[in-house]
This record gives sequence, structure tokens and C-alpha cells, in this order.
Amino acid sequence: MNPSIIAAALLAAGLFFLGLAVARLGHRRPLAALRSACAGCFALAVGGLLVALGLNLYTYSRLSYEQPVAVIEFQQTAPRVFRARIEQFVSNEESDVSSESGPQRSARVYELAGDQWQLDARVLKWHAPANLLGLDAQYRLERLSGRYNNAADENSGTRSAHDLGLRQGLDVWRLAQRLQGWLPLVDARYGSATYLPMADGARFSVSLSQSGLIARADNAQAERALRRW
Repeated sequence: MNPSIIAAALLAAGLFFLGLAVARLGHRRPLAALRSACAGCFALAVGGLLVALGLNLYTYSRLSYEQPVAVIEFQQTAPRVFRARIEQFVSNEESDVSSESGPQRSARVYELAGDQWQLDARVLKWHAPANLLGLDAQYRLERLSGRYNNAADENSGTRSAHDLGLRQGLDVWRLAQRLQGWLPLVDARYGSATYLPMADGARFSVSLSQSGLIARADNAQAERALRRW
């Protein structure tokens, strides 16, 4: 049986027995009223414990939830130069196009120089009570850039950074800044970045958890690049 049904039944039984205790006390039956009160308190305590455990497990579920952010594919065009195709996911709530098939996608192509790619985003994180209400971390992708394996090349090599600039729907970040005192459920506003090596034919998937951006290899070429990294 579903634990939530058991918890609801116990809470209802607890309230019933407490009401029965009040009624028996009104009929001057103190011992019967005491027994009913004890039974009611016990049922309420067990039911409350099940509710607390359920909420705790639900919190873990929300915190471990990951939402897809983007898929990035690379094609090498010259030594340390890559053609990067990034496909961003846009939730239906933020998109101007309604669909029942899941998140909308926006694909763009950029040229990156270096040995690695880096994706930057702004993240708005909620406190646990807001997670329980179903509010997951919000994000806005800001920049896709190339980077080098060592600092010397970073200082002397060709720099490449591109503004992703996907501006659709309500800007939750700006709203949180303007209403800081009125949004107590906001836990933190911070920048998050993830980077991995570039390789010809490599494809990576990027998702967002409650702790920030996470990138993973999405094909064999990307796996080989990670092993050589």
C-alpha cells in the first residue's frame, strides 16, 4: 500500500479518536476518554512520522533531479580550432511555442579555439521548502568559450567566447534581484561553469542539478577524449 495513504489514514484515525475522547469526556466517561485520547495521539504521532519521512525522501528526490540544458557537438576544422554546435533546451514555460513533446530546442554554431570548451550559466537556487513545492534550480546560459590546457597558452593563444544570449520568458534572476526582501525562498544566486576537452566528433550533454551544471560524455569520441585528458 502507498505510504502516503497509510499516513493519511493514521492522521484521520487520530483525529477521530481525539474527537471521540472529547465526546466521551462530555458524557463523563474519563477512562474511556483517556483510552481514546491515547489511541488518537499514537495514531497522529505515527502518521506525522510517516509524513516527515515522506517529505524528507521527496526532498532528496528533488535535490537529485537533473534537467537537460544543452547538447554540444564538435567538428575539428584546424589544429586547436573546432566548430561547435550547441543545442539548447528551452522549457515550454519559457518558450513562445507551445508543445506537448517536451522542451523546445534552439541550435547554434560557433567557432572555438583551444583544447577545451566551457559553458557558463547563471543559476538561481531555492531553499528546501521551495524544492518541496516543486521549484527546481533556474538557469540562464550565458557564454560558450574555448580554453587551453595550460595558462601560458591561455595568455598567448587565440581567445574565443560567444554570448549565448537566449532571452525568452520571465527573467527570474532579475526579478529575484529586485525583490530580494520579498523572495525568502531564494537560497542563492551564483555563476556556474563546466568544462571538458574538445575532440573531433565528440558530443557532450549538459544538465543542471540543484548544485550547478554537470557535463557528461555522450558518445564514444567524447569518452576517448576524457580518457586522454
